[in-house]
Amino acid sequence: MEKFVHLDAVALPIAQSNFDTDQILPARYLQKPRSDDFGTYLFRDLRYRADGTENEHFVLNAPAYRPARIVVANENFACGSSREHAVWALFDYGVRAVIAPSVGDIFASNASKNGLLIVLLPAQDVAAIIRKLEAQPGLHVSVDLDAQIVSTPDGVSHHFDIDPYQKRCLQDGLDELGYTLTQLDRIEAFERDYAY
Repeated sequence: MEKFVHLDAVALPIAQSNFDTDQILPARYLQKPRSDDFGTYLFRDLRYRADGTENEHFVLNAPAYRPARIVVANENFACGSSREHAVWALFDYGVRAVIAPSVGDIFASNASKNGLLIVLLPAQDVAAIIRKLEAQPGLHVSVDLDAQIVSTPDGVSHHFDIDPYQKRCLQDGLDELGYTLTQLDRIEAFERDYAY
């Protein structure tokens, strides 16, 4: 996994609440192998019409938002059915952080296992950021994982909490197995001390 320390990037506003995993990645793409670029399927039914042409009214199709690496969404983002593929679609597109008041529990678990940072902020703070992003398409948001701060160019900052284990894994670019291997000396010492 990639290390995550600090990210300053274009942020994509999603003002809709209860934006579910089927909107992030339609179910028909779940049978695709992981080697596929799931970023091409991100928000597929919203980004494209049935005839395959781009829907110019969907926010990600606006040129200023196309390079987005951060999603700022309203409450209950990525709710609905369990699909790790939704995280893959965001990650493969280039998104490295999701900022929202709340996200689906299973999505949050899948995100942390795949290197996608979830930042939970109060609803009024997220709403204020979304308003700024809608008013200034292409606006950057900064996420500092070390300091646990989200900030906007106008100098407004928001502190966020994160589980220390998840923070370490993101900072060091470790998945669960990678983290376990960092503890190998302790594991082997335990096995020696408690051998049957």
